[in-house]
Amino acid sequence: MKIHFYGAAEVVTGSNHLITTDKYKILIDCGMFQGSEELEKLNFKDFEYNPSEIDFVLLSHAHIDHSGRIPKLVKEGFKGKIICTKATYDLCKIMLLDSGHIQESDTKWLNRKRIRAGKAPISPLYTAEDANISLNYFKPVLYNQKINLNEDIQVRFRDAGHLLGSSIIELWITENNKTIKIVYSGDLGMKNKPILRNPELIEEADYLIIESTYGDRLHESVAERTNKLIEIIDKTVSRGGTVIIPSFAVGRTQELIYELNNYYENLDIIETYKKIPIYIDSPMAVSATQVFKDNPYCFDDEAKKLILSGDNPFEFENLHFVNDQKESMRLNEYNYPKVIISASGMCTAGRIRHHLKHNLWKKENSVIFVGYQAEGTLGRMLKDGVKKVKILGEEISVLAEIYSIEGFSGHADQKGLMDWLKGFKKFPEKVFVVHGEEQSAKKLAELIKETYKVDTIIPNMGYIYEFKDNEAKVYHGEILEPLKKKENIKKELQEVYDQFETLIANTEKIIDEEILKKDYDKLKNRLIELQQKLLDISILLGN
Repeated sequence: MKIHFYGAAEVVTGSNHLITTDKYKILIDCGMFQGSEELEKLNFKDFEYNPSEIDFVLLSHAHIDHSGRIPKLVKEGFKGKIICTKATYDLCKIMLLDSGHIQESDTKWLNRKRIRAGKAPISPLYTAEDANISLNYFKPVLYNQKINLNEDIQVRFRDAGHLLGSSIIELWITENNKTIKIVYSGDLGMKNKPILRNPELIEEADYLIIESTYGDRLHESVAERTNKLIEIIDKTVSRGGTVIIPSFAVGRTQELIYELNNYYENLDIIETYKKIPIYIDSPMAVSATQVFKDNPYCFDDEAKKLILSGDNPFEFENLHFVNDQKESMRLNEYNYPKVIISASGMCTAGRIRHHLKHNLWKKENSVIFVGYQAEGTLGRMLKDGVKKVKILGEEISVLAEIYSIEGFSGHADQKGLMDWLKGFKKFPEKVFVVHGEEQSAKKLAELIKETYKVDTIIPNMGYIYEFKDNEAKVYHGEILEPLKKKENIKKELQEVYDQFETLIANTEKIIDEEILKKDYDKLKNRLIELQQKLLDISILLGN
């Protein structure tokens, strides 16, 4: 038996893990790579396996970085079963079709440019019709049902508390009269979050694959994050500004609605002036909110109690859902204070880019990030403090205040991950740390090893672990290596550019004759160093 790691290894995207036995091939997740342009190109590469040979796909949850390449898998020959929870299936019906439409739209736009440049047109990764066809292979199950896939394989989905329908996957595989239990954490949610239950504890496993998105840091508490959100909104509104919240349409947006409902529904009559308009500007978010309403069995006791009392937690007086694109565009013409919650959460596409284009350059406005921002995304650049960005072909100055509230993340932080691990009565022999950037994965792996005296492995993309002889086999010519090389070159170019900018900014000082006499050699040496760096980078690009 082997585990092959083909996604979300050393990165937080593209989850895709293959388990092979002498008789079967089981895929855990088949997600899309999201983030930088180079990373997203991996979506168009051939799978590292033959899709027609895959017997089962076990899908942990509906987020596109876990489900987004399923239509491509089916399009290229997969004929097996896709096992997931009912709520995950309901969300995939929205998200995969939407993804298909985006692929078609993006390809249509790109082909117009290619044809003008005399290049041949290209095909989309998949279409909405491909996505619709893939839904025929889904087989929804309920939480905690132990399912016999065949005489050698059993599976059970446990609540991961990350997203409606999200799951921890327990997998029992028998080969050569020996049964091995593999547990895949999927994406683990935070404890005590509204709407969803806490992640279920698992008591035993032989091998564990665990996420590490926030393996190196801690979040604010639920109370702290809500107070911080309201404080930023009130502060921005008091100066006549607009609050822009890039948010994932599925999961995060519904959680924000729930929290804002609690706040605005409980305001005193005297404070009703605080009820500024809240706009949910995402058709998918509107559809996903309906799926939440249709799956209350996934809710925690507090949310269920609220619903039974007659209070719909996804509706309140000053909440407005925006479906029409023209209405979305008009929001940027209104000068009154407001909150706009729009997708995508990392600002890579969608209506959020239009809102940022019209609001980033106004110092009275605020932008609040409430989720993970992958490297290379517009969201990450803004969060890291860039002063100018290019949006829809136009350079925009960043004058709005930028905030990040990580307590709204759908992922457990380091403490949450370690607390979840305490639930094991029989601890795994080996722990594979995935779904994390290098620093977070390394920190969590070290902490697990130190705490539980167990081997931890951070697989790279292409890594193979073979159970038969307890040896790890590393894919030669690692999948991410070319991408890393390009990313490093881009960083070096940015550093050189920043250093030249600093020299240019100090031109007046340099021209001063006395300073020039004093620092001539120093300045000349610095320019020579920068010139050498550019030559080195040119050589790298040539290779």
